[in-house]
Amino acid sequence: MTNSLLADWQTEFQLPPFRDIHDEDFAPAFDAALEAGRAAYAAIAAAAEPPTFANTIAAMEQADGLLDRVAGVFFNLSSSDSNAARETLQRDLSPKLSAYSSEIVNNKTLFQRIEALWEARDTLVLEPEQARVLMLYRRMFLRAGAALEGEDAARLTAVKSRLATLGTQFTQNLLADERDWMMPLEDLAGLPDFVISSANSAAEERGRDGYVLTLSRSLIVPFLQFSERRDLREIAYEAWVARGANGGATDNRAIAAEILALRAERAQLLGYENFARYKLETEMAGTPDAVRELLMQVWEPARSKALADAEKLEAMLRADGHAGPLEPWDWRYYAEKLRRAEHDIDEAALKPYLALDNMIAAAFDCAGRLFGLEFRPLDVPLYHPDARAWEVTREGRHMAVFIGDYFARASKRSGAWCSTMRGQRKLGGDVRPIVVNICNFAKGDPALLSYDDARTLFHEFGHALHQMLSDVTHGFIAGTSVARDFVELPSQLYEHWLEVPEVLNQHARHVETGAAMPADLLERLLGAQNFDQGFATVEYVASALVDLEFHDGPPPADPMQKQAEVLDALGMPRAIRMRHATPHFAHVFSGDGYSSGYYSYMWSEVMDADAFEAFRETGDAFDRQTASRLERFILSAGGSDEAETLYTAFRGRMPGVEALLKGRGLAA
Repeated sequence: MTNSLLADWQTEFQLPPFRDIHDEDFAPAFDAALEAGRAAYAAIAAAAEPPTFANTIAAMEQADGLLDRVAGVFFNLSSSDSNAARETLQRDLSPKLSAYSSEIVNNKTLFQRIEALWEARDTLVLEPEQARVLMLYRRMFLRAGAALEGEDAARLTAVKSRLATLGTQFTQNLLADERDWMMPLEDLAGLPDFVISSANSAAEERGRDGYVLTLSRSLIVPFLQFSERRDLREIAYEAWVARGANGGATDNRAIAAEILALRAERAQLLGYENFARYKLETEMAGTPDAVRELLMQVWEPARSKALADAEKLEAMLRADGHAGPLEPWDWRYYAEKLRRAEHDIDEAALKPYLALDNMIAAAFDCAGRLFGLEFRPLDVPLYHPDARAWEVTREGRHMAVFIGDYFARASKRSGAWCSTMRGQRKLGGDVRPIVVNICNFAKGDPALLSYDDARTLFHEFGHALHQMLSDVTHGFIAGTSVARDFVELPSQLYEHWLEVPEVLNQHARHVETGAAMPADLLERLLGAQNFDQGFATVEYVASALVDLEFHDGPPPADPMQKQAEVLDALGMPRAIRMRHATPHFAHVFSGDGYSSGYYSYMWSEVMDADAFEAFRETGDAFDRQTASRLERFILSAGGSDEAETLYTAFRGRMPGVEALLKGRGLAA
């Protein structure tokens, strides 16, 4: 039988033929793709002609075409719809793909061709984008160890292979802990209908009667907000924060320690003092000190606000007859009560106005008003019944296929993210992207979102726009292929349009009556935007600082002890814990993406707060001239220039931290 992954895809928009793809197809498809890639790189290295941009860099850009296609399908499925076969294959693939990457960067002949082009760059006739891509390829090879020889080169290859294996193991352990834990719910006291409905759906998914609580964020957070049973809140909270630290085969603590040790060794092999200095060299921040300075500017006002809020919440706890002190499993429950008291916001009354379909329509509508995009539903086979697709067009031109997969399920890892099954490029043909947004919202009929859920939807759609509007020649710099502390700018910026009153007036419609959100509720909602920002900022900044300290210095033998020392030195409020404790800190330990880089969300927030001011200054949140500049210099530009250059081209200057503090309600 034909392996569908290796055949030409005669599908609409050349979408993967999901119905014809079987798990047993992936291993031979990867083998064939790796063989094709090795042959392509060998041919580039062995070319008799002197190196040119076309026969070296452009050829390398196209060498992994088959591998990109197969991997684009597999890794999306392994994170959004995992099963035992896919998990086994992912464990087998991690060292294979790492070894393949090492083979390429350790090919001295190939590197010599790149070096020859680099040395002759002043005499080459290159477009600006080509010059940028040449520089990035050379930097990638150097940072991957291309200049190392002998034992050092071999050791670096072994280190990277082991890191790939450990990252996969960390992720799969976390997924197992999240998938396997549940708590039957018999006492539903305090829980609103939407939480009860979600708990019932979770029970049905697991083949049980009644109601169960799972570790899905979209279910456990509202449970912690509303359940009157303090004992059950404690059990649920402790299970949630214990993911990856339950002992046995899925415990991630030893894995985290080994990852940190190997990262430090990797940095030292490449000539860096520590991993943070290696990692941050190519980011906007540049140095650990710059990151620390930003985070500490935010930490002190956030901590002060959180401590003041804790006093109010503990007074409410004592008024309920509990001796105290305020515990982490109490915070969300009493914060919800305080929000109702101070802002008269009732989550249960708010959610019917935030139906999932309406919020998707709102995200699409904003993209239409800002960038002229239109979205047409597609009736095509996808990888899971919950996933749905749209064709994205502009003035009749096909721009992308967008896939949204919004509901939590046991086969999906937690969190929310944006990925591509195919990236944008023009080299070798005008290729438009297939972009995927993954969320973990509680399933319901209809599905209702919290305001935080709606923000998440807008956030991930901002990433999707970065991919959809990408307009570069080389896939190497397309879409979100930018500095890690720049990549969150488009996503966090897009969240601001959810705050625009006319957007909520139009799309926040009651799911049963179709009525617009009442003006007084809308006013209270927007007035409560900064409610509990002390808590939110403290739990985030604490995680970012722990990540930084893990990597800026000798690797800790015991990461949990190091985590405790960092939090103690910060004066972490006792009733708040890190947003992501070490054993389930997937951003940092599932791969290198956000390692030493969890601060990136805040670095980008400095820019997104300032960038939205550019729209406010025009008096129109949908000012097309400002949107055109945003698209030209940021959303379509990918990594075609340095992030600071691109942002300055859009805004005329770089911002300070003041707009961020003001936006979070933490300014003095």
